[in-house]
Amino acid sequence: MLPVTRTKILFLCTGNSCRSQMAEGWARHLKGEQIEARSAGIEARGLDRRAVEVMREAGVDISRQKSTRVEELDDPTFDYVITVCDHARETCPVFPAKTALIHVGFDDPPALVSESDSEAEALAVYRRVRDQIRVYVEGLPGSLPGPRS
Repeated sequence: MLPVTRTKILFLCTGNSCRSQMAEGWARHLKGEQIEARSAGIEARGLDRRAVEVMREAGVDISRQKSTRVEELDDPTFDYVITVCDHARETCPVFPAKTALIHVGFDDPPALVSESDSEAEALAVYRRVRDQIRVYVEGLPGSLPGPRS
């Protein structure tokens, strides 16, 4: 029997605190047998407490994930790098030629809730983005372009 090779995906965001962390959590939870998921940021701002909370509500624990700068990754070799915010796409570091770069932008919950009137209103924004990321991850890896050589 041939060994199963999982698709290596890096979810990249500016601060690796929210969107990329949620994407990594969903990929591990929903597609762990098919995808080897990691996340990183251009910077490392720590895990967003609301992201941890809304993912926990959905049955996914990301509390042990670590906010990491892309330069700190132990193995920078990926099949795909998926940027989940515009800033990360614009400042994405160079990866080996075989790595496919894909951009799928999601709203930035911390920015959207900076002027929220209540915690309930803020969490509603996080939940909406969490659910959008889940729908995207559910289509992986099948929705990705074919392998690169």
